[in-house]
Amino acid sequence: MFSLFRRSSAASAFFAISMITATITPITISAIASAQTTPSETPTQTPTETPTQTPTDTPSETPAQTPAQTQTTTSFSDVSSNYWASPFIQALAQRNVISGFTDGTFKPDQPVTRAQFAAMIQKAFNQTPTRQLSQGGFRDVPASYWAASAIQEAYETGFMSGYPNNRFLPNQQIPKVQALVALTSGLGLNAGDTTTSVLSTYYSDAADIPAYAVNNVGAATQANLVVNYPELKVLNPQVSLTRAEAAALLYQALVRQGQLQPIASNLPAANYIVAGSATGTQTSTSTTTTTTGNTTSTATTTSSNIVAFAGSTSSFSTLTTALKAAGLTETLQGKGPYTVFAPTDEAFAALPQETLQRLLEPRNKETLRRILTYHVVSGQVTSAGEATTLANKPVNVQLDSASNQITVNNTRVIQPIQTSNGVIYAINEVLIPPDVNISQLNNEISPGRATRGGSSYVGVAGNIGLGGDSALSEPNFAVISKLGLTRNFSVRPSAVFGDDTTILVPITLDLTRRTADAAGQTFGISPYVGAGVAIEASDDADFGLLLTGGIDIPLGSRFTATGAVNAAFLDQTDVGLLFGVGFNF
Repeated sequence: MFSLFRRSSAASAFFAISMITATITPITISAIASAQTTPSETPTQTPTETPTQTPTDTPSETPAQTPAQTQTTTSFSDVSSNYWASPFIQALAQRNVISGFTDGTFKPDQPVTRAQFAAMIQKAFNQTPTRQLSQGGFRDVPASYWAASAIQEAYETGFMSGYPNNRFLPNQQIPKVQALVALTSGLGLNAGDTTTSVLSTYYSDAADIPAYAVNNVGAATQANLVVNYPELKVLNPQVSLTRAEAAALLYQALVRQGQLQPIASNLPAANYIVAGSATGTQTSTSTTTTTTGNTTSTATTTSSNIVAFAGSTSSFSTLTTALKAAGLTETLQGKGPYTVFAPTDEAFAALPQETLQRLLEPRNKETLRRILTYHVVSGQVTSAGEATTLANKPVNVQLDSASNQITVNNTRVIQPIQTSNGVIYAINEVLIPPDVNISQLNNEISPGRATRGGSSYVGVAGNIGLGGDSALSEPNFAVISKLGLTRNFSVRPSAVFGDDTTILVPITLDLTRRTADAAGQTFGISPYVGAGVAIEASDDADFGLLLTGGIDIPLGSRFTATGAVNAAFLDQTDVGLLFGVGFNF
């Protein structure tokens, strides 16, 4: 058969592997370089919209000016050492959470858009997703939009939400109150029942706080997230957030998580932090230390309920997220009393990451609920032995009187915490009910699902032959498809039609979507690489190993462009390039 290129089998094999490597390597390098030099937050030089309670939805496609990270330097020409927000800005710039502009400025007083704040959140936090964005995402955030991945992550981790009619309004300036709502929602902070007194104590303009945000602002105040400049008692909730204020709020949120140290009290910036935990709150916590023989135990008492206390401490942030995802917060805010064997963040971190992500998906809500209720006993546990949990399964509670040590299912209790509606026993292990199979959850296969690289699709393509003697080696028409199997893997059956029609069936590892720059535009790309079988459907049918690698590029919510290099090791080594478009489903 006519071949564009005729090589020895060994040379062709080397060529095919080189082509696949050449296809994937630039993508990876580009993504790394993009992450280092092209920040996700892209401020608008001249805002064109005035934020309102019900904003308009006409986002511009491209921000007017793009900030560029200044490599390792974190000094900005317009942020002097005595500027009020300088400590916040410099610290976050060092962590690459925020960045400056190509002219060396930071523009601290420039308003922040919703898309820019989502990008900052993406860089600042590493929270576990609690929900999934519907296929196709928000209708005013195309897949090629510079902040599409950041917006998706901010939504799925519970920080930000959309507007009616499936809109996000990415280019609308974000009011300060919305930023506080986003941070408290994503971090799972709750103000409890003392919100009104907290707000009236700290803010002279408390009446301007919209009703939907009252609890969140109270929680942010109690958690020391709020920074008010220039007047400590003036919140200005409806005024657009500036870049300097965004840095301050994010810094305080990272302090709350234990990722950053509080700024020194002798710095001017400390004077603008609303110290909600220092005075004025109605939540009190005391610690008692008891020594028995050679054993010292510590007990904590708080006036908060179980959910409020878990949400107020960085040790239970994952538990708080899980309780929300399982719909159990209302139950554990009830009168009680309850005994909760509460896994710490360290306990959840010991689970395989994929397991935790799957548990927090909406479709696994019932499984998550069974696991969490297995940690809760209705009433006080006053003696050793079996205690029936809310999951209707018993746990074995033991007390070593000599060491005053409590264990549950042989897991040691770290510290008891007495709350207003029960007791929390902190533990460093997640208890799995006997009727829940975690390994089955990890191996769940759902053909046709979306993967982390994007939607499943079916489409058409053109093939460019590079060597061999099958249809893969010549210019031909092809039918392509991608069928997601799990979050990470897909099967991609394709057929290249010609004199010797070739069927390709690879299993691919779908890598996480990232961004790449080309011709001054930023695109979302999803690389993949895999192997499988190639079948030559001719009179002398043959089959052999198939290697493949390529990228998917989302074209809005309905279509995906794809390009791949395929190497089929048949009688000869057949190499072809496939370029096509698929319809998402």
